[in-house]
Amino acid sequence: MIKDVKVVDLQAYLDDRGYLIEIARHIDDPEPHGVVHKFGQVYLVGDDVRGVIRGFHKHHELWDWFFISRGSAKFVLKDDRKESPTYLEMVTIIGGSRRPRLIVVPPGVYHGWMSLEDDTQMISTASHCYNRENPDEVRIPADSFGDVWTIEGR
Repeated sequence: MIKDVKVVDLQAYLDDRGYLIEIARHIDDPEPHGVVHKFGQVYLVGDDVRGVIRGFHKHHELWDWFFISRGSAKFVLKDDRKESPTYLEMVTIIGGSRRPRLIVVPPGVYHGWMSLEDDTQMISTASHCYNRENPDEVRIPADSFGDVWTIEGR
């Protein structure tokens, strides 16, 4: 795993009404990786069709917390922090409504995701508000790390 990246398997609480999933709780990790518990914004991203790729980018200061609320997605992360013991390591993480997970991405780690099902939705929480005039992001093409998006048959 990449240093400071965290994947938290979540539990769905089921009853006759449906389900409830606690995405993030302060009590579970009062200071995740030194991040003060504040957030800048929460937003919902939807992909109408499978295969949509969103990535790659990294932030200088912003932390991201990702949760797939509908469908499923493949996340690819690559550590670009020269001081990190996992510098240049890459990981793939699958999350979705049938495997609820919270994916925590620190600053300096390139990240992107691809929807694996039609009508996939992601809830994202960011530590800072997005600044359209001066965005905290470095964007690179989706094929920057080779063919990381192909799903191979098994």
